[in-house]
Amino acid sequence: MKKLILSTALFISGLALVNAQSDSKMVQLGVKGGANFSTISGDDFRELDSRTSFNAGLVAEIPLSNRISFQPEVFYSGQGFDIREVDQDNAFDTDENIEYQLDYIQVPLLLKAYLVKGLSVEAGPQFGFKIHEEFDYKPNSDGGDVEISSDDSYVKDFDTSLALGASYKFDSGFFLSGRYNLGLTNIFEDGTPFEGVDAKNNVWQFGIGFMF
Repeated sequence: MKKLILSTALFISGLALVNAQSDSKMVQLGVKGGANFSTISGDDFRELDSRTSFNAGLVAEIPLSNRISFQPEVFYSGQGFDIREVDQDNAFDTDENIEYQLDYIQVPLLLKAYLVKGLSVEAGPQFGFKIHEEFDYKPNSDGGDVEISSDDSYVKDFDTSLALGASYKFDSGFFLSGRYNLGLTNIFEDGTPFEGVDAKNNVWQFGIGFMF
């Protein structure tokens, strides 16, 4: 994992040599939203489908040079996963269609490098704060929701990940983005039945936004 983070940092630094520039030298604020396709990965999980949800929040872009910007964000992110089949190799063993909903406030701190005008790549750490957790035994209909309180939860309140993505900003201020969030830390608390279970959040995000 250290090699991955170092390689990402070197890649972003190398892009500073590319003959491209940001579209603005001013600090910009904006809004963004889009679709999430999330699951968890690990040696103890197989046959887990992704949960489809959404993200929405605020974004800022602070130019550091003609080609590099700092981009902090804060947004709601609906995450989790679906369990659809019995699999004895899974930490969860069930014949139900269950959606495990884990919702976070995510705070990515990204470096953005422009390849050509409008087109950029971005990478950086992301810090997640869990705000809601529940099982949904009827994800395609009403009812079936079982909310999990903080006292009964086995999932940590704090999560860290590495965000990697790309975006294209139009002259009008609208932008399109795609991003992958790679979980870096185990989501389950120590001292619970899931202690030692390998499980990390993984999320694909696609969306649209507007910079003012």
